Amino acid sequence: MMYFDEFLAILNKEVGMDIGFEAIERVDRSFCFLKNFAQDKVIYGINTGFGPMAQYKIDDQDLKQLQYNLIRSHAAGVGEYLSEEYVRAAMIARLMTFKQGCSGVDSSMVKVLQSFINHNIIPLVPRHGSVGASGDLVQLAHIALALIGEGRVIYDGEILSTEEVLSKLGIEPVKVKVREGLAVTNGTAVMTGIGLVNLKQARLLLCAALQTSVLMNEIAGSYDDFMASELNDKKMHIGQQKVANTMRWLTEGSLQTRNREADLYGQKSTETIFDHKVQPYYSLRCVPQILGPVLDTLSYTERVLINELNSVDDNPVIDLEKETIYHGGNFHGDYISFEMDKLKIAITKLTMLAERQMNYLFHDRINGILPPFLNKGRLGLNYGLQAVQFTATSTTAECQMLSNPMYVHSIPNNNDNQDVVSMGTNSALIAAQVIENAYQVMSIHIMAVCQAVDCLLIHDKLSLSSQQFYNRIREIVDETVVDTVKSEEINRLITYLKTEYDPKEIMGALFY
Repeated sequence: MMYFDEFLAILNKEVGMDIGFEAIERVDRSFCFLKNFAQDKVIYGINTGFGPMAQYKIDDQDLKQLQYNLIRSHAAGVGEYLSEEYVRAAMIARLMTFKQGCSGVDSSMVKVLQSFINHNIIPLVPRHGSVGASGDLVQLAHIALALIGEGRVIYDGEILSTEEVLSKLGIEPVKVKVREGLAVTNGTAVMTGIGLVNLKQARLLLCAALQTSVLMNEIAGSYDDFMASELNDKKMHIGQQKVANTMRWLTEGSLQTRNREADLYGQKSTETIFDHKVQPYYSLRCVPQILGPVLDTLSYTERVLINELNSVDDNPVIDLEKETIYHGGNFHGDYISFEMDKLKIAITKLTMLAERQMNYLFHDRINGILPPFLNKGRLGLNYGLQAVQFTATSTTAECQMLSNPMYVHSIPNNNDNQDVVSMGTNSALIAAQVIENAYQVMSIHIMAVCQAVDCLLIHDKLSLSSQQFYNRIREIVDETVVDTVKSEEINRLITYLKTEYDPKEIMGALFY
């Protein structure tokens, strides 16, 4: 069983991908069984055509050519290439299936795939092509093309011919024995790999949303009882309780949040109109109730993705114990498709929360304590952060549109053989776009909360956690007084969130 942290360590090249002797032994047994079992029986994709062509028997002398034909004919993807990280993740997922010893591939296939991962050889895989039901056929065919020594790959930052790279590294390309073409192409590895990368990024965004939400409540001087365990534990949702607990911890030591009992319960009030809000806006007060479902969704998504990563997701499937072969649909990507739709909805809601919190900061008549658009220059001559709100609002709107489900957009194809499909890779890629948008909005929001701290001169009154976060952001971008080009600053913050932001303690409090 591979867990998420182990997957991330391999994905990030912190450790290599290890096959292990026992796994190789299972793979060899599975290969030998399939080779012998298929000699006098009809086995799909071994001695028959593929898909609707399965009704056609293939002559013995053509069986190897059949596998090559599948790879070459299905390498039909178009569009921009998937990122190196996505393809690397997909190869890890594919190798995890082969390690189960249920696919009937020769162990040379497993070893070559391991070499691709450990040498960071990345096949060029186009974005478009998968309907996510007979697996990620098209995208996986592009990976298979590289494994047999054809096509092009990225190696050491360059796009090169696969043949050239394998020759340089002394790696023999895969030679088809029985089933290698079908085994590589027939599974959910691409959608699973993209999904796991999405999850990694979504978790970082949730941590950033919690950090900024704490800062928001410090800026607003909110009463802290909305985070109280006595309140949040009365609602029976783990996510809400964890979010509230984490916010209490992040707020420790703050001189900015207020105590309701001391301010409003401890003495008789003589005011008829209260200067300070008795209850803040929902985007401040309801953070546990809004981000709690996001946390619960990410936790369940992890469970589904890790189950898929450790599953046998091709067809047909070999059972060595019962010495038989089962035909079915383990390549079907509905689990991943559904989870990616839920993930993108959750991240869109997180993005909407950040955009509304940002609006609170920019709208002086709503917050009552800050200059319009956090403008520290001359009103009218300077514009503060006015224009970045346009970008955040526009990008949030795009997230809302992209949150329409892909899971229910099945279109029959393949002569109606594939009459109900998952569109899982499309779902994962759209979720990835929502996540990319969320990074943009969150970076703008981070810029805004730090600017608000500067406007109020409250840095020394923040919690220690908020001070540390603020200090790190100010190492990346300065406060805004005179007008500057904001695109560059936003992009620096995006890079920070994606590559340097490492909220280990928050992550631990939420996910472990």
